[in-house]
Amino acid sequence: MIRITETIFRDAHQSLIATRMRTSDMVPVAKALDQIGYHAMEVWGGATFDASLRFLNEDPWERLRILRAAMPNTKLQMLLRGQNLLGYRHYPDDVVSAFIRASVRNGIDIIRIFDALNDARNVRLAIHETKEAGAHAQAAISYTKSPVHDIGHYVQKAQEYVNLGADSICIKDMSGILLPYDAYELVSRIKDAVQVPLELHSHCSTGMANQSYLKAVEAGVDILDTALSPFANGTSQPPTEAVIAQFINTPYDSGLDIKPLAEIAEYFEELRSKYVSEGLLNPKVMRTNVSTLINQVPGGMYSNLLSQLGQQQALHRLDEVLEEVPHVRKDLGYPPLVTPMSQMVATQAVFNVLLGERYKIVPKEIKNYVRGMYGRPPAEISKEIVQKIIGDERQIQVRPADLLEPMMHKIPSEIKKYMEQDEDELTYLLFPQVALEFFQRRETGLYKIDTDLWHMDSEDETYPV
Repeated sequence: MIRITETIFRDAHQSLIATRMRTSDMVPVAKALDQIGYHAMEVWGGATFDASLRFLNEDPWERLRILRAAMPNTKLQMLLRGQNLLGYRHYPDDVVSAFIRASVRNGIDIIRIFDALNDARNVRLAIHETKEAGAHAQAAISYTKSPVHDIGHYVQKAQEYVNLGADSICIKDMSGILLPYDAYELVSRIKDAVQVPLELHSHCSTGMANQSYLKAVEAGVDILDTALSPFANGTSQPPTEAVIAQFINTPYDSGLDIKPLAEIAEYFEELRSKYVSEGLLNPKVMRTNVSTLINQVPGGMYSNLLSQLGQQQALHRLDEVLEEVPHVRKDLGYPPLVTPMSQMVATQAVFNVLLGERYKIVPKEIKNYVRGMYGRPPAEISKEIVQKIIGDERQIQVRPADLLEPMMHKIPSEIKKYMEQDEDELTYLLFPQVALEFFQRRETGLYKIDTDLWHMDSEDETYPV
């Protein structure tokens, strides 16, 4: 029997509408989703934390608590970027530990932990702290293709993560480039090598994901990530209803009922129309882009490129930038294109194209990466590139977080006056400027998650399913 993790409250809208779904749009249908029988609902982490504060004027911790109360029967899952947590740089161990404990305390059951470079040193602490907090630690392997990334490499990573204590493994195919027969072999070999559940997460960017899901199930994968149809396909996940339907009356039958899902989908169809009218759904993210099989650009990175080039009035140079991305990636030792590496490689590719000279300007994040501050690159960076980017500086060899001083309880007094809950300290440490602006709005009353139509104790369902 195959199990299903629903992504509509996290990765689906992150991939299609830049993480702009509001808590008030989730609440009316949360109780209905709680009755479906999903393996888990992915509701938090990734870009949701930053986007809630920066664009939606919402407290992400309050969102989590609301969803936890609304869905008491379903495990809630989040995505964590290892030592990066939900930010774009490494944080000290004390911050990582405190953040994970707070996440579990506020309602998270499963933490999917990954590192952009698949550097086990960067997920070790997060796995340990998740288990110590009493939650399920799932280690995700960022899937990519390069001369140094073969199936044996991924099998070795799965074994390494299980040895660190991972309760399950996820193959994280953020670009949708896992081909069907490769999926069959990869799943088969990982299942032979480790004795924990295996989950597959993919995107429909290249049109491969549905077929790869089918072959993965035949090879023994245990869990699939899907999104309800109004927020599926394109750069999102395969549609939940279709994935469930294709396994009905087979040994892989999920046991989930499509009828209530179809009714819930009607709600999200109306919601999708609203976001389309607000201009949040770029038609480009819905097309099948087979060029991704070559440049490996995932959906979030693609939308980021559109934004960067649009700001520079240079959208007409998108194809040049997409051609440059694989060259930058090769120069940097073939990092998987997942947050934060995807944003970093995208920015460098934009600079290289628009300035007409490669590495004329190098962002500080790329310099820190080459210094070793993000971890160990999958392949060695050539001496020529190292010299061009950081000159004669020495590259570090230790775990990057070993160089960081503890940060907890080092909040300036002028900031503390705005804090209303223990979690505010973590919010500030992750996103200082964005958090401060949010705290100030909250203090003036210009903040509210609109749940007036939702009454947890009412016998009447907000959404009749």
